[in-house]
Amino acid sequence: MNGTRVALVTGGSGGIGRAVAERLAGDGMAVGVHYAGNKARAEAVVSAIERAGGRAIAVGGDVAEPADMDAAFDAVEAAFGGIDVVANTAGIMVLAPIAELDLDDLDRMHRTNIRGTVVVAQQAARRVRAGGAIVAFSTSVTRLSFPTYGGYVASKGAVEALVPVLARELRGRDVTVNAVAPGPTATPLFLDGKTEEQVAGLAKAAPLERLGQPDDIAEAVAFLAGPARWVNGQTLFANGGLA
Repeated sequence: MNGTRVALVTGGSGGIGRAVAERLAGDGMAVGVHYAGNKARAEAVVSAIERAGGRAIAVGGDVAEPADMDAAFDAVEAAFGGIDVVANTAGIMVLAPIAELDLDDLDRMHRTNIRGTVVVAQQAARRVRAGGAIVAFSTSVTRLSFPTYGGYVASKGAVEALVPVLARELRGRDVTVNAVAPGPTATPLFLDGKTEEQVAGLAKAAPLERLGQPDDIAEAVAFLAGPARWVNGQTLFANGGLA
C-alpha cells in the first residue's frame, strides 16, 4: 500500500488502548486516539506519539452511539486521508456472581462491549481500505471461566462470535477481522481492588510466571494489524499460556 497507513484505536487514552496506539504509531501509522470521557488523557497520548516523531489526533465519542462513531471516523479520515486499521479496545467490566449481578450493570456492559463492538465494526466495515485490518477485543476469561466474570465474559463471548461472521461478510475486500483476548494484564483496571496476594497468584498462574504487560497485548494487535495477512476470522489468546 502506498502512503502512510492510518489506525483508529478506540479506548486509546489509557491502559491497553494507549499501548496499542503508541505501538501502531511506532510502526509508522498515523493514529486516531479515541476517548470516551477523558480528553486530557487522550491528548497526552497524542503528545507522546508526536514527541516520538509520529502523527496522531484525539477523537471523542461513545462507541455505542452511531453518530459519535461516524464523526470519529470522519475526523480520522479528514486528518489522514483514510483508515486502514481499527482496533476496538474500548470496554467496561463489572464483576459479580451471576446470582447477584445487577441487571443494570449487565445492560451497561452489553451496551459498550457488544453494541459498541457492532457500531465500531459497522463503521470499519464500510471504511477500512484494502489491505487493512479490524481488531476487536475479547478476554481470555472466555476460556478461564473465573467466578464473578459471568456478565462480562458473556459480553465478550458475543464479540468472539461476531468476528468470523464479519470476516466472511468482507469476502473480496482484502480486509482481515480478528480479535485479541488478553489474559491478566497489569493495567490500573485490572489491579484495582485486588490484594497483592491475588495479583501474585495470577502472575504465577501462567507458565511464563508473570502478568501480561500492555505492550504484550499491543504486540498481538500490531501482528494482526500488519504482517498477519493470512490470519482471519480468529481470536488470538495473548495470555502467556494461561488458557
